Amino acid sequence: MSDHTVLHVKGRVLVGPEDVRDELWCVGGRITFDRPAAEAVTVEGWALPGLVDAHCHVGLDRHGPVDEATSEKQALTDRDAGTLLIRDAGSAADTRWIDAREDLPKLIRAGRHIARPRRYIRNYAHEIEPADLVAYVGREARRGDGWVKLVGDWIDREAGDLTACWPRAEVGAAIAEAHRLGARVTAHCFAEDSLRDLVEAGIDCVEHATGLTEDTIPLFAERGVAIVPTLVNIATFPHLADGGEAKFPRWSAHMRRLYERRYDTVRAAFDAGVPVFVGTDAGGSLAHGLVAEEVEELTRAGIPPLDALSATTWGARAWLGRPSLEEGAPADLVVYGEDPREDVRALAAPRRIIVNGRAVA
Repeated sequence: MSDHTVLHVKGRVLVGPEDVRDELWCVGGRITFDRPAAEAVTVEGWALPGLVDAHCHVGLDRHGPVDEATSEKQALTDRDAGTLLIRDAGSAADTRWIDAREDLPKLIRAGRHIARPRRYIRNYAHEIEPADLVAYVGREARRGDGWVKLVGDWIDREAGDLTACWPRAEVGAAIAEAHRLGARVTAHCFAEDSLRDLVEAGIDCVEHATGLTEDTIPLFAERGVAIVPTLVNIATFPHLADGGEAKFPRWSAHMRRLYERRYDTVRAAFDAGVPVFVGTDAGGSLAHGLVAEEVEELTRAGIPPLDALSATTWGARAWLGRPSLEEGAPADLVVYGEDPREDVRALAAPRRIIVNGRAVA
């Protein structure tokens, strides 16, 4: 197909959870529900907005930033799994060149991670002291696409366990600065201790959120703070715990407890009204292209299939301020051979992937 091919998508077009149309067209890279005069190539099936991975790292591997060729492979792997919108939740690589590529997913960047010295993965973050937090948050708010990423907790080698990284006063001032600049703030948090301070300081989202408890879940719900559980990543906790058992037994035991209650934690948050979105944490030690597995994991946690589907489509796009399947929106959609509302495992087998109106895979 040429760049100018008009596509006619017909069958079941899932504009929203309850809004199902018979057809749409992709004309000039945009969606229209009005039949064009031009000849069109027909694509049939169940159509969804391009999937969202709200926690992904294009441009990183387990050692730090990677070159453009590797970043391209990562983005293509995500695209071919149906992920067409990525909130890049922290990267030390410059991936702005991706914005010029009409065949790659669209990225919403959170700048580079901000962490305490020796309290995060080497070569990933700006490693700074609390006195510098406001300045660095302001810098990354200007560099990103409306998001800033903090490392809220990490292993403290002296304590031998996960502890909070930032004093309450400094993190409150930093979040206020991000909001002043029009950016939202999210934070990596595995454990319990940092959550109340972060939420009361005005945080917008928490990544992983395995440390949520019956004391903090109501606070998240009341403040509308979203979580991105990254359950495909939490599945690695037992292996991590085994590796650290000899040196950090308290940390290892803690990681196992967080893992064992992971599904209960996510379901309790969802039931309380906490917004839950799909994210894989791809790009560190985890492979790209796992979005379908993460949606299935949410259903294993007890989230109803339609809500799990919304967490990677309509709901996730609305949360990130990006359009779904609507008149004039970029024609980014995925077509499936089976109805993903009936069985979310259908997401693992896209029939056709369309980016900016072009069938790319």
